[in-house]
Amino acid sequence: MMSIIDDLKARYPGAIAWPFGDTPEMADKLAELVAKGVKTATCSSLSSFKLESEPPTIGGYNIVLNGNGEPVCVTRVTSMRIVRYCDVDQNLARKEGEGDLSLRYWMQGHKDFFQREGSFNEAMELVAEEFELIEML
Repeated sequence: MMSIIDDLKARYPGAIAWPFGDTPEMADKLAELVAKGVKTATCSSLSSFKLESEPPTIGGYNIVLNGNGEPVCVTRVTSMRIVRYCDVDQNLARKEGEGDLSLRYWMQGHKDFFQREGSFNEAMELVAEEFELIEML
């Protein structure tokens, strides 16, 4: 029997399935922001991006999972770029859709996240990804 994720991967060839963040609660919160159209961007440390077995690609599809590993929606990557943490601007912070949408909120939240990951420094390189919502599930 085909699972919903297998079905989505058949409908969106090359799609990768993953949750946002590093906790089930964060995955739920961020998936909800994507589903509401508030979150249209994300980023990861370049070091962790290089370790991914299936990294996102421009034009590729993502099956966004909640904290229980259930699909919430499908997005399509529209752009990717390398940016240093210290060079992130208000525009990217707003597109990430978190907290009060300010650069200050973004910097503190992502500093905390990257410290938990063990990769934080002010000059670290990030892979900034923008996406569009394709399908709600």
